[in-house]
Parts: sequence; C-alpha cells; structure tokens
Amino acid sequence: MQKIDSTVRAKILSEALPYMQMYNKKYIVVKYGGHAMVNSNLAEKFAQNIVMLQHAGMYPIVVHGGGPQIGQTLKEQGVESKFHNGLRITDAETIKVVEKVLYEIINRDIVHSIKEFGGYSVSLSGNKDSIIQAKKLTDIQETDSNIEKIMDLGFVGEPENISPDIIIEKCNSGQIPVITPLGISQDNITYNINADTAAGAIASALNAKRLLMLTDIVGVLDNNKNLINELKISEAKRLISNGTITGGMIPKIETCIEAIKNGVEKSVILDGRVENAIILELFTEDGIGTLIKN
Repeated sequence: MQKIDSTVRAKILSEALPYMQMYNKKYIVVKYGGHAMVNSNLAEKFAQNIVMLQHAGMYPIVVHGGGPQIGQTLKEQGVESKFHNGLRITDAETIKVVEKVLYEIINRDIVHSIKEFGGYSVSLSGNKDSIIQAKKLTDIQETDSNIEKIMDLGFVGEPENISPDIIIEKCNSGQIPVITPLGISQDNITYNINADTAAGAIASALNAKRLLMLTDIVGVLDNNKNLINELKISEAKRLISNGTITGGMIPKIETCIEAIKNGVEKSVILDGRVENAIILELFTEDGIGTLIKN
C-alpha cells in the first residue's frame, strides 16, 4: 500500500478547513442504505465518517433503509416479498416484521457502530417518537381500458408532516440521531415509508445544509456514461424528460428536487460503495457525487 507523505497529508487537512467552517452547526442529513450498509468494511467507514462530521462541528442525522435485511427476514419466515413500482406491498404481518428489523436490529446496529468510534448516538423512530406523521400511500395506475385503478399497497405510507423538535433537541445536546423511516397516522396506524422519501422530508423540515443520498451507483451519468458533477433543478428535470435519467434514479432525483424546493440548500447523489464517500464529498473541492442545486 502506497504511503502518503506527511506534507501531503497536512495539505489535504488544511484544504478541508473552509468546508468545516461552512458546515459548522449545520444539519447534514444522510440517507444510509444499499451496499454501504451490508458491507462490513463500508459500514465501519460510514460510522467513522459520521463521527468525524460531529467532531468537525456539524449536526449529522442518519435516516436508514433496510430493504435487503427485511426481505431476508421475511424469506426466513416463509413470507414472499411483493413489490409494486419499487415499493414493498406491506400487509399487517409484514409491517410487524418491518418495524422489528428496522428499529430493533438495523437502527441499533448503526447506533452501536457510531458509539464504537466515539460518537454519542441515539435511536429514534419516525413513529414511536412522533417525528413522521404519515398517511396511507396509494398508487394510481391505468388499466388496459384506460380506466384509472388505485393499487392498495397495504401499510405503506408517505410523510404528511414532520415534527423535528426531538431531532433538534438531540443534536443540540451533542447526540447523533439515527432515524427509522416509519410513520404514524392520526388514527395511530404505523406505516412503512421509503427511506429516500423520509430523509428528504426530514431534511426539508430542518432546512438542512445538505441532503446526502447514498446509492449503489456513482451518481447521475450523461449519455456517454460520464459522471455529471453538478446539476441545476431545471437541468435535472430535462434529463428525466429526455430519458437520460431513468428507472430507480428518477424518484431519488425527484426527492432531491422536492427537498431543495422545501428548504434544503443542496442535495447530493453519492456512491456509498466508495470508502469515506461522505468525507470526500463534503471536504474536497470537486466532491465525488452529483450535486443538485436551485
């Protein structure tokens, strides 16, 4: 392994100073999921990065997913996972498994990892801590006869309102909130919420400086498969309309755009498979992902 000269190390650290000053006492919301979560080495680096943000004076907030782990647990219980447009169809039994896996296993593992690297972290759940007020999500689709049909996704919801007070309180007391993407309705029903959507809504409620969306791709690519480092909202919409941005990237970009419209300064699509991706994005001039801005 090639060693970095101490002078070069010092130069890298000194160049990070203006970014530390820019993000000081600012909310940085990180959507954590994909390969970065299931690979033990990347998960360790992620925890280190989050602790570094806190020690650099920022207020990091983690909103995590858990699709693969939920799917594996359901499979072990003999339950078949069914999806519609990327959303897990969630019945009464499935939502119990979802809540248990997200909060009692994944969330606590992340909190434990952060604590191992010296971070003071705390488990929060969108439903139990009344952070995410949710409503049932229905999907409208056209049938063969062009008649609209409403698809019942079960206990799948979308944020209706975010109450950020407990998040702000924990950040101000030096803690790192790790939040499960579950919501609670006005009639006390728990709903499973897409982690990207939950992270975007929470970042908006906090007027976050950055929303970082960790994914399993390098970012937004142009037609020549080259990374696009920066996009204005208008440009991102154009790339969706002309087919450059397709598939599962579309809802991620739409979440980023919606977050910016609702108070987030900038959003970033970031490759979570890269070690120290968060540090490279926030503390270097060019970053490594696709930054979306107004």
